[in-house]
Amino acid sequence: MYRQKQRTIMTVAAAALVPLAAACGGEHAAGGSTSADGEAQEVTGVHWAIDSVTTGGERRQVPQGAHLTLTADGTAEGSYGCNDFHAKASVDGGRVRLSDARSTEIACAGRSADLEKSLARALTAGPLTAKADHGRLTLTTADGDTVRLSERRDAPLHGTTWTVTSPGTAGRAHLAFDRSAGNTATVTGRLGCNRVTARATVGDGHITLGPATTTRMMCEDSLMDAEKRLTGLFDQRIEYRIDQRTLTLTSANGETVRAVAER
Repeated sequence: MYRQKQRTIMTVAAAALVPLAAACGGEHAAGGSTSADGEAQEVTGVHWAIDSVTTGGERRQVPQGAHLTLTADGTAEGSYGCNDFHAKASVDGGRVRLSDARSTEIACAGRSADLEKSLARALTAGPLTAKADHGRLTLTTADGDTVRLSERRDAPLHGTTWTVTSPGTAGRAHLAFDRSAGNTATVTGRLGCNRVTARATVGDGHITLGPATTTRMMCEDSLMDAEKRLTGLFDQRIEYRIDQRTLTLTSANGETVRAVAER
């Protein structure tokens, strides 16, 4: 079993930050950077997927799932690809600095462990210059090492195929919301065993689902049990939330179903 205790990775001593404006010839608003065409680009409050890290002149791709979010209240959270981390964050225009970083302590396999160490060192090496340009962000250390990131937006509710992960149906359950007109949609998909169709009205943070129309096949008990839970979402108003590529549906009695957007 992997250990999930917290440990201190690195604490960077306070240091004066060199303004990016000195190199680029412009002032930047706090929490943003300036793109090549002179437009302000926000770096805080954005879910940045970490694409690669370059150390010692060698560029390496980072495992899918690595990410970084900088908040306006001085914190940072993310994942190195295997372990999650939290840190203090100073963001001022084109200047970023992470300190007091702490991460989980999962024993990652071979190459992943080495890659995580390189990424952690680059992110906590001290003052970083930040260049954001049309949904892409580059963080550069004083030694010239770089971390390249790209913006990830929430998947849309409509037009996305959502594969149910909880309750477990071995990937055989999925839902899709196809917009009809205005806030009205048609929900189609599979509940694990049977196909389903229903009407839906989508509001701000909630969905009113109509009665489910399903086929009547019988499958193994585990699928039928999961299907029963999914069927229980229909013919009522449910809450919904999308976080990146994860959809969470919560019924009035607290029953929760989670699904991920197919790539």
